[in-house]
Amino acid sequence: MKQGTQGSAGTTGEAAAGTTRYRVPAQPAAGEADRCRDTAAGPAGGDGGGSARGEHTHGEPALPRPRPAVQRSSVRGQVLAALRTALVTGDLRPGEVYSGPVLAERFGVSATPVREAMQQLAQEGAVEVVPNRGFRVVERSARELAELAEVRALIEVPVMLRLARTVPPERWAGLRPLAEATVRAASSGCRATYAEADRAFHSAVLALAGNRQLVGVAEELHRRAQWPLVGGGAPGGGSRAELIADAHEHTALLDALIAGDLDVIRSLVGEHFNGAE
Repeated sequence: MKQGTQGSAGTTGEAAAGTTRYRVPAQPAAGEADRCRDTAAGPAGGDGGGSARGEHTHGEPALPRPRPAVQRSSVRGQVLAALRTALVTGDLRPGEVYSGPVLAERFGVSATPVREAMQQLAQEGAVEVVPNRGFRVVERSARELAELAEVRALIEVPVMLRLARTVPPERWAGLRPLAEATVRAASSGCRATYAEADRAFHSAVLALAGNRQLVGVAEELHRRAQWPLVGGGAPGGGSRAELIADAHEHTALLDALIAGDLDVIRSLVGEHFNGAE
């Protein structure tokens, strides 16, 4: 789900933030709808913006500072979360270059937490550093998405089948709220909201194996599978109807896990990963 349109590239070749509204995650008192609201509420408490060393900013349009919304101690984390949301929704477009100072102006913070968050995304493979310019969003192909789905299936399917034989039905039933949360998130039509609910459900299932390393690796693969393709296409489609269909696979899978029906579990998980969600 797009939250706006990107501006045109500046004279340095960097993608300007234009009118796109990058969202910082809602504070605890805010409702879930804030995750996809097209109003920016950038991190407060920055130390006055400023250009990143070596990044050219001339020619890039100035942007108004969003209203303060978060606490200084969590600026980097909230900027990182907002950037991840922008990747999922396609607000940060594959192949485009974004400078730290422009994004910092959008969030109303200094360039430092933005650069730190972008460096984290670079480690995760979402962006790559472009010397003296900023960060380019990595262009992903349908083949890469298929490879990620295959790896996820190789990891998660055997674990789920093993857990289906050993975990009692009441433990599976305890995951019902998470499965239902994915349906509500899908009904909102917001890819960012659904992406979080989707990862939460899968992580909770795998957590029953008692292996934190497994959960961490699976979460990283899952997050990568949710980034947009070249041209802004969403993995697995991305329409509201497709998100809802994908979410209902969670509830069907949970029913099969409670029943211990291994054949249905194997079939459902295979279909689920083929949809790249």
